[in-house]
Amino acid sequence: MKQIKLHIGYLVFAFIGFYSYGQNNTFKGYEIKGDTVVFAFDVRDYSKFTQEYTGQIHDFEDFDIENVVVSGEFNLWSRDHWQMKKIDEFNYELRKHIEDFKDEFSWEFKFVINNAYWAEPSKKDSNVSKALKNGRKLRGVYNLKMYTAYPDKNGNASFKLKGYKDAKKVILAGSFNKWDESLFKMNKTETGWELTLQLKPDIYQYRFIVDGHWMEDPNNPHKIENEFHEYNSVIDIKKYTAFKLKGYTKAKKVTLAGSFNNWNKHDLVMRKMDYGWKYVVPLSGGKHHYKFIVDGIWVVDPNNSVKEYDGNGHVNSVCMVK
Repeated sequence: MKQIKLHIGYLVFAFIGFYSYGQNNTFKGYEIKGDTVVFAFDVRDYSKFTQEYTGQIHDFEDFDIENVVVSGEFNLWSRDHWQMKKIDEFNYELRKHIEDFKDEFSWEFKFVINNAYWAEPSKKDSNVSKALKNGRKLRGVYNLKMYTAYPDKNGNASFKLKGYKDAKKVILAGSFNKWDESLFKMNKTETGWELTLQLKPDIYQYRFIVDGHWMEDPNNPHKIENEFHEYNSVIDIKKYTAFKLKGYTKAKKVTLAGSFNNWNKHDLVMRKMDYGWKYVVPLSGGKHHYKFIVDGIWVVDPNNSVKEYDGNGHVNSVCMVK
């Protein structure tokens, strides 16, 4: 076996990971399962490795792998922090919670071999892009890209375009995938085209690309003018969030009020439970202030330690939706 030793310099290469979603597109390098991102490295999928210090690309038929690390934008390109676990002779795996990736919806990353060599994906893989250094594309060096927005038949956002049955290809592009013109191919149906995504709660803009022609969603009245004096369609992905107030079982009426309903004191009447009170409301992604009103008295959430002052000197409980 070849032993590889190298003085390690600093050179940033990114490479895109993969997700699989039961369609023809299969991304290499990762899969999102619920709230978990599973990075997967199969030795047999890679034949070329880039020497970090020199940038030279080599073929290794007999490569002595001591360790494999996931290195990307999400961990400041660390070559040792996210070490993978060896599953068998060929496969390595690392599991991370999706919240470890903050609020971004796409990242670039690479697998680092022996803390010194970048594994190079094939240009044919659907989630591969040119690696960059100081804003310039590096010749012969490619990266994998990971998206936290991904197609899923059980996802929370369905996009439909009626008609256009003669079109050969329809693409969904938006702020959730950096307006990629090839990534999210829509599926042809009896009535037109359709694709369901799993998206984090947030407000997104999107358009359809029908055989190369960009267009807004004709069935979505919510839109915003873009820099080309055309319109992008807008979708607000919300997450059902449960607010619970424990205790106060002798109260006659409890309501929920917050920044999400303009602090209306009457709309959100909570339901009495064995433990106290409960109300479930769909919320957009981001920070929300709230309080409970117990028989006319405003109270913060006693079971939520996160509180902030508002602009009027009042203390409110805080709910973060991600």
